[in-house]
Amino acid sequence: MKDMQYRKFQSDYIAEVGLGTWQLGSADWGIIDEAKAFEILDTYVSLGGNFVDTADVYGSGTSERLIGKFLKQTEHQLHIATKLGRRHDEPNGWPQNFTYDAIRRHVEDSLLHLGLDQLFLEQLHCIPTEELRRGEVFDHLRRLQEEGLIKYFGVSVETIEEAHICLAHTDIASLQIIFNLLRQHLAESFFNQANEQGTALIARVPLASGLLSGKFTNETKFADKDHRFFNANGDAFNVGETFSGIAFEEGIALVDEIKAIVGVEKLAQQSIRWILQHEAITTVIPGASSPNQVRSNIEAAEIPPLSLDTLTRLRDLYDSKIKSRIRGKV
Repeated sequence: MKDMQYRKFQSDYIAEVGLGTWQLGSADWGIIDEAKAFEILDTYVSLGGNFVDTADVYGSGTSERLIGKFLKQTEHQLHIATKLGRRHDEPNGWPQNFTYDAIRRHVEDSLLHLGLDQLFLEQLHCIPTEELRRGEVFDHLRRLQEEGLIKYFGVSVETIEEAHICLAHTDIASLQIIFNLLRQHLAESFFNQANEQGTALIARVPLASGLLSGKFTNETKFADKDHRFFNANGDAFNVGETFSGIAFEEGIALVDEIKAIVGVEKLAQQSIRWILQHEAITTVIPGASSPNQVRSNIEAAEIPPLSLDTLTRLRDLYDSKIKSRIRGKV
């Protein structure tokens, strides 16, 4: 395996293949015990990974606490990104928790869970568009940055409109976006602007909740507590976070057409490699439920780039058959 490659993130450099840790919360994906979580994290850092993305609501802090315990036992230097804004424990509930005091309290909780004095990156976690438009949340984050509790701040967005609202604040460090072979059109919408002003782009849901692994069939069943079961049609949160908004059965058929273009072998790696071929992307953050998946994700950066002909055929398929099938916020 070749050495991990790093891309510029403001004044730092982060691994081009990060690690998403929603699954380490042991909620919405099934149960991952502490020993396996540590094995996943250890495999990632041993292969040169240094960027881990989590959120305060992943298992109500479980993911953050596991990462915090791991940080105490590893000698590797890691850049930890977390997210806030979706907790339901404020007096008036979500989404009324965007005051400075509430945001500071959530930042302090994440610092406690992670055992850190400063967060590398704090991100607003898909909060309402109207809150982004009002802009007060950005002032709160700037204040926390001035106070030294966070090094950088960014936003995880769900729509192109939200991306443009955030990019008007030229001091945001990053945007986290749903970007994959089933969600391609964002590239021409704001990638150039983000690149020009130095805003990092973090690609989440790179394998469309596993659809782009190529391992699912119409007979695949998911556990009751797996979001791919209970949110398949957006019943719990934005359907775009599950299978990138594509209905599961339609997704299976579309993935078969993608396989016909890129080949059946290494579909997951080809899908990640496609994302990394976009120069505006700073890092991609696939999750992993085993060390082997971590290795596969990192190896994706080493396979040959997809050819221009392949890229063209994939985009033609997207424009003709995929884009119109996307449900949820875009």
